[in-house]
Amino acid sequence: MEDPWADTSIGAAQTGGGGSSSVSQGDDTIASTNNAATGLSTTSSSAVPTTTASRASRSTPRRIIAQPTRLQAVEDDPLGPLGPAASVPAASADNALSPSLAPPVPPIKEQLPLRTTMPGAAASAAAAAARRQGGGAPDPHRIDDDDDAYGNGGPRQPPPVQPAQPSSVRSSMQPSVSIEQAAKPSFQITVGDPHKVGDLTSSHIVYSVRTKTSSKAYKQTEFEVKRRYRDFLWLYNSLHANNPGVVVPPPPEKQAVGRFESNFVESRRAALEKMLNKTAAHPTLQLDGDLKLFLESETFNIDVKHKERKEPNLGESKGMLGAFGISVGSANKFVEQDDWFHDRRVYLDALENQLKALLKALESMVAQRKAMAEAAGDFSASLHALSTVELSPTLSGPLDALSELQLTIRDVYDRQAQQDVLTFGIILEEYIRLIGSVKQAFTQRQKAFYSWHTAESEMQKRKTAQDKLLRQGKSQQDRLNQVSAEVADAERKVHQARLLFEDMGRLMRSELDRFEREKVEDFKSGVETFLESAVEAQKELIEKWETFLMQLDAEDDETVFYRPPVIQTNKPAGDTAVDRARARIDEDSD
Repeated sequence: MEDPWADTSIGAAQTGGGGSSSVSQGDDTIASTNNAATGLSTTSSSAVPTTTASRASRSTPRRIIAQPTRLQAVEDDPLGPLGPAASVPAASADNALSPSLAPPVPPIKEQLPLRTTMPGAAASAAAAAARRQGGGAPDPHRIDDDDDAYGNGGPRQPPPVQPAQPSSVRSSMQPSVSIEQAAKPSFQITVGDPHKVGDLTSSHIVYSVRTKTSSKAYKQTEFEVKRRYRDFLWLYNSLHANNPGVVVPPPPEKQAVGRFESNFVESRRAALEKMLNKTAAHPTLQLDGDLKLFLESETFNIDVKHKERKEPNLGESKGMLGAFGISVGSANKFVEQDDWFHDRRVYLDALENQLKALLKALESMVAQRKAMAEAAGDFSASLHALSTVELSPTLSGPLDALSELQLTIRDVYDRQAQQDVLTFGIILEEYIRLIGSVKQAFTQRQKAFYSWHTAESEMQKRKTAQDKLLRQGKSQQDRLNQVSAEVADAERKVHQARLLFEDMGRLMRSELDRFEREKVEDFKSGVETFLESAVEAQKELIEKWETFLMQLDAEDDETVFYRPPVIQTNKPAGDTAVDRARARIDEDSD
């Protein structure tokens, strides 16, 4: 047995797989070399799962993944340092059983595929088929599978995009509000439970004021206090003094006669509740300390007296005008210099006259409804009296049913009259009072104007005295220093008074715009409620009349209007209009 490690020409003579016949001949050697290289390339292609052929560029970059290096014997390599692999006797059983006698296999580095190019259509199809048949390692990125899916060698088409479908989930959230509105505290104030307290000389109505707020300035979110009418009046005057130029919602006016009647108490309660809610909704008034004292204080009377002792000069000099030491008020007639404010003043005068005329007409209509209600009650009493003396049941039954119908009509008229007052009348009265509050703001602006010009007059006097001292020389130096300080203080007051007048003008412009917006909303709501109540009242009357006519049409049935006899008792007569009318009829029949 010959040593396998020896250099011999046997390997060249026994080259398998279609190799060369001799190394010494030039052409034959080149052919053998080409065949060996072809065999190496074929072996490498079968061992590497991916190909290095050129690829078309892709839209998305591919990451280069390092593949594991495998060592594999190469057949028919005459260029190797150990000679051709066929020189080893393949039929030797000893060599196959003895691994120490096998020649070492030179390492072959596997070439990594380049991801910047795409393979041809044939190479991609062959690689994909080989993987499907289990002949190669799986591609973790499924490159060739993608190539198969998108066609043969052509440009890749974009994936289909599904059209947007409307969401089946409906949002139940409320519409979003601005940051300013979300940051504002909310107030919900109700005025209720009016009841009379006190003896004959000091009797008055007390109301329960319930407040629910999200403001952090209050100790609790929900609380309740007791207030009487004069407490609401104190709040209005305090807010006017603290906030010159702001239109403060006013309370209802006083009434000396009939102030304990149920209708008047209810209308006053509704007006007081609207006053508080509008005040709390105002961005400036809701921050006032007196409003907090009114809504929250359990010892309101004591706190008010303590406040008056600390601030004895309550009135027009209180607030910003008095804080600067500026005097207010003048006997001269004010002449408006701003055309915008002049036009608004003329408009407010005309609006006030129109609202007063409309309120007077509404009061007349309400009085007529009440008169109709009373007339319907008298008519019902007369029909009832006639049905009692009529012997025929076919006639007495319908008469008595008509009498009951007139009582229903009387109740409808009474209720409609009260609803007209509470829905539309209360809005008219409120805006008549609001116009008065706007005029008070105009008066405060006029006083600020007078204060500005008064301060200017004082400043001119101080400057005149200063000029006089300057002409006298340095002999009056101490007096000159004092007058100079007075002139500087007068100039400061003039500057502050002028800024206050200008700021009040800008504030009143925004307040009048707010007044117009709220007026439109309130009147629209009031008119709609007024019309709805009128329609409901007419529908109720129509329904009652139709029911009565259906009963008259069924005149063949004598039991339609049948009523069981009423056993007379010695019950004293009531004090209603119907009872009085029936009592008069009974006396006349006797």
